[in-house]
Formats: sequence, structure tokens, C-alpha cells
Amino acid sequence: MKQDRRHFMKLGLAGTAALMTGCIRGEEEHVLGPSAPALAKPIILSTWNHGIPANMRALEVLRHGGSVLDAVEQGVAVVESDFTNRSVGLGGLPDREGKVTLDACIQDHDGRAGAVAFIQEFEHPISIARAIMERTPHVMLVGSGAERWALENGFTRRTVDIPEVRQAWQEWLLTNDHKPVVNIENSNGASTKLQGGSEQHDTIGMIAMDSAGRMAGSCTTSGLAWKVHGRVGDSPIIGAGLFVDGDVGAACATGLGELMMRTAGSHTIVELMRQGMEPKEACREAVLRILRKNPDLVEVQAGFLAIRKDGLTGGWGLYEGFNYALSTGTSTTLVDAGSERPW
Repeated sequence: MKQDRRHFMKLGLAGTAALMTGCIRGEEEHVLGPSAPALAKPIILSTWNHGIPANMRALEVLRHGGSVLDAVEQGVAVVESDFTNRSVGLGGLPDREGKVTLDACIQDHDGRAGAVAFIQEFEHPISIARAIMERTPHVMLVGSGAERWALENGFTRRTVDIPEVRQAWQEWLLTNDHKPVVNIENSNGASTKLQGGSEQHDTIGMIAMDSAGRMAGSCTTSGLAWKVHGRVGDSPIIGAGLFVDGDVGAACATGLGELMMRTAGSHTIVELMRQGMEPKEACREAVLRILRKNPDLVEVQAGFLAIRKDGLTGGWGLYEGFNYALSTGTSTTLVDAGSERPW
């Protein structure tokens, strides 16, 4: 499915300063609008419109008797196998050394978690993350050690050579100032081209609840284009890119990973829901905390999704254009999240 595109956006310091003054409760309610009603289970949310095929696969898994953990693993695996996607899976744009490195994590209703970071030449890092959760006493394995463990546990390497990606990297070496690319979704379908003609995409995070109310989540990415070799973002970090607590709810993140790690964004949202906030309100508060702690932001996006155990859902982004796939047992739609800043 054709994916929406991302654009650079800039946050003016004056606008940030205004946000840092805070707002009264009535103003927040006006911005947030009325709460969406609780949805019929099962419920699946995933970031961006590449979440539509991911959600469709996750629903299929549930309909055929798979667990919610199976659903979030196999759902995002669809995007990992889409080699036209430029920031998930082996089709992703490389780091500054020309290497595509992958990160992923998964977490279940009871808080068990698995993660893998900085691995190369494996099609499904999300499945390796799940295997780490289920077959080891650990949560995260990284780099060459994770690759060796994966090979020893039945996973196989796969090399994918994509000429347009190689060309984009080669042109970047000649013309760029060695800054990583921060990707931002634009829900109106406009596109920004990279050197070499390839287009920018973003992480997929997925959170889901089955018909019995059990939850799970997953997150997978190839990270920032042209990043320093060895950089790891929020996607494999439990509490940053993803957090699930079956007693409360689940949240996932997309955008510049460093922002989610500095604020433990997904964990923050779940804890705010534990205190009584509705999902959309909690997502917005996480965005506002990022703004308060990072007053000099430019050209970045941060977006969150959340689902509460009572079936309420919500999302919020730093800039408009953040959208997400929302599925129930009867429908799948693309939803535009609320945001703090216009284009």
C-alpha cells in the first residue's frame, strides 16, 4: 500500500516558550475535544498508514485463534518484509557507513519483554526480540552477540541490495553535512525526496487488545538514515518506544527516538493513564513534556499512541500529519491524530 510521506518541520522558540507557560484544564479540554467512546474488542493501533496492512495481518491472526502476542509480532513483520519501506526492515536507509542496522522490541500483557538492537541482515528483528523474551532470562541482546545468538537459535541471515538506497547513500556522502535524517509523516500525501529519489518513512509501533482484554505491543525500525554507526533509538527500549502493563494499558511511540528515551515517553503515558488520564490526554501530556524539556527542537516529530484497558484509545503528535491505523473486529481506518503545531 502506498505510504504517506514525511516532511521536515521546524518548531520556533517563541512557540515553544508559549507552550512552556502551560495551559489551564479548560483550554486542554478544548484542544483535545470530546473523548472517543470505548471500542469493541479486538482493538489494534499502529503508527502511520503502513500500519493498515500490519493491522490487517494482526486481525487475521486473531481471527484464526492466534494470541495477541502473535498478532503484534506478525502484524509488524509485514512491514519488515516490505523492502520499499525506507525506515523499517532491510529496505531501510543505512547509517553513514552504508550499513542498515535494525532494532525491535515486543512486550506482553504481563510485562514480559524482549528486545534486539544494532543487528544486520535479519529480515525479522521482531521475531528475534520475541525469541529472546521466551528463550532467555534477558530482555535485550545487541550487535554481534545478538546476531550470533539468533543464528544459534534458528534464524538465518538475508542480504538485500536495493540500488536506489545504495545510490542515495553514495550521493549523501558527497553532498550532505553528515546530519542524520529525521522523518516526519505528512497525512496529506505530499512527499519529500531524498537524494537518489528515495522517499522517507518511519518506525512502526503497534499496540493491541484481544477480545478477552489481553494486551501486547511491538515496535521495529531501521532507525534514522545516515546515523552514526552504532546508534540505537527508542524502538527497542522498553518504556521509551513501547510499554505495556495489562493492569492499565499500552503505549508506543514514533519520531526522533532520543526524545522518547530522554522522557521515557511510552512508560509516562501508561503511568498517566494509571492515574486516571484518558489515552489522548496522556499522549498529549507526553508531547508537552518533550517540549518543556527540549526547548530548542527543530525539524523533528514525536508521536504517541495509547490504549487503555477499558477500550479507550488515542494519539497525539508534536506536528500535524501524524496518523495511525485503527482496527476493531469490524473495520480498519486511518486516523489523523491531534497535534501541538501546524505545518
